[in-house]
Amino acid sequence: MGEKTEADDGRNPNTNPAPVAEQLPIIPTAGTPASAAAQDRGAPQDSPPATRPVHSLPGTPGGPVTAERPVPGGRPGTTGKPGRTPSAKTKPRPRQANKPDRRTYSTPTDALPTTPRSVRPDRSNAAARKVLRRLVQGEAPPTQAMSIVERLAGSPYANPTIQAVGPDINARRTLDFALGLAETMFRYGAGALEVETSIIAVTAAFGLDNIEVDITNQSVILNYSAKDQTPVTVLRVVRSWTNNYAGLLKVHQLVTDIVDGGTSRIDAAVRLDEITHKPKPFPRWMVTAAFGIFGAAIVSFIGGGPLESFISFASCIGVDLLSRQLGKWRVPEFFAVATSAGMVTIVAMFFWWLDIGVAPSLVVVGGILLLLPTGRLVSATQDAINGYPVTAAGRYLSAFLVFAAIISGIAVALVAGALIGIPELQLTTSVGPLYPLPVVAVLVFIAVAMICVAEQTDMKLVLPTSLIGVTGFLLYSLVVTLGVGYRLAPAIAAVLIGMLARIVALRMGAPQLVVAVPAVMFLYPGLMVFRSMYGLTIETELAGAGSSSLFNALTIILAIAGGVVLGDNLARPLTKGVSSNERRRNRRR
Repeated sequence: MGEKTEADDGRNPNTNPAPVAEQLPIIPTAGTPASAAAQDRGAPQDSPPATRPVHSLPGTPGGPVTAERPVPGGRPGTTGKPGRTPSAKTKPRPRQANKPDRRTYSTPTDALPTTPRSVRPDRSNAAARKVLRRLVQGEAPPTQAMSIVERLAGSPYANPTIQAVGPDINARRTLDFALGLAETMFRYGAGALEVETSIIAVTAAFGLDNIEVDITNQSVILNYSAKDQTPVTVLRVVRSWTNNYAGLLKVHQLVTDIVDGGTSRIDAAVRLDEITHKPKPFPRWMVTAAFGIFGAAIVSFIGGGPLESFISFASCIGVDLLSRQLGKWRVPEFFAVATSAGMVTIVAMFFWWLDIGVAPSLVVVGGILLLLPTGRLVSATQDAINGYPVTAAGRYLSAFLVFAAIISGIAVALVAGALIGIPELQLTTSVGPLYPLPVVAVLVFIAVAMICVAEQTDMKLVLPTSLIGVTGFLLYSLVVTLGVGYRLAPAIAAVLIGMLARIVALRMGAPQLVVAVPAVMFLYPGLMVFRSMYGLTIETELAGAGSSSLFNALTIILAIAGGVVLGDNLARPLTKGVSSNERRRNRRR
């Protein structure tokens, strides 16, 4: 009885488990030669077969041949039902769980190994293919679409802290807040790159990662398209501008707090509303006085005497009052700037007519520098370099329109003075300041500080900005002494100012533009602009020289703006840890 049971289990190596099955045709599997299958049939019983022949049962693609299990102990050719035991006294052994049923003779072809067990696979070709794949394939994964959060790399808002609550249940409120933030930054003079990084950082911190930002000149478009949700697109157009660098500083600090994870959307909306309704740090009378002091300091810086400085002080105050009144009357910017430039020129020509020893070209310089769109030129250059061509083109167009208005106002005033009998002006070429270097450095410090007041800069940034301007002036003087041309010297000084402005501004929680624009004002060639326009309008025989001088002035202005942007980019590796250090301090609190 025990022998029969062992034969039935198939554990006796001397017992042929399936004599009928050996008479059936052998179907070789894929990867197994027919000769190997035939050899396996005649192999000794004490060695395991290389592979088991596969026979098709009814309903399988092999054919209608059926293999029946022989009755143990019976005669060859006698068949019985599968699974029946020859004796009732013999109890079948219980089949263990997860143990394959050995009574199954039909197995799908793709479930069997394609390589005989007795043959070791050749791994030399696989290793060679692996080495070749490493040689011809790069280490980086295939190029995919860049995540919107990766746009924050290199900005003060890199690696924002995403709030654990995830997206707001009402994503539209987050989008509206981001639009209000972008509009405020644009109104206060921020560049397109700074606005875009602020929007991405804020929306990512509030859990909206499926967002797209499109900034075109003065319009901002946000599209939020979450998975399995209806996309939401919102648009905001900025139609007004104002000088408020202190407000821009507070917006920068608000975005930093949001990125650090310490401000919710409701609190952020309240703070943004407070920023937009908070009065500017300096009153209007102080701004008007700052314009006059700036004009007087600049005239002394370029070589004017006390009388020219005083006249420039009075004319710059008049320019500010006139511009403010024209703004109340909603006069377009082009005509307002042209009128102001004409007023400065008329005042200079009047004192020249009095013959009191005043150089009119020096008097005009202060007013021209006040009217130049310095911040707009720097922002436009930043946008052009950072990949916003449409926005840069729009800002360049508006800046050059202001520049054309200045030229038009000067030209009209010169022609009108010639018609009423004012003698020809004596154009003075600046030969340098009349005062020693320390006094001139103090004049630059005063001029930069007054521009900070006029641009409504926060009080804590006035002193650092003025010191950066003095540092740029010292480098400018050194470069000029070394014999560098008058075109390249301002650009070199602007590069240093741009670098220092980024380092100092980020450490004090402000954008770079707030510090760089006032610090670079003294480098602009106001005297060259006036002399070129006089040559084009009055002394027609010097029209060629006037055109060349005007082109040089434009070149220097663009070189200064480009130098500021270059300095900002050069200082990026030096300010990588600034925002992270601020976050560590916030976490400790």
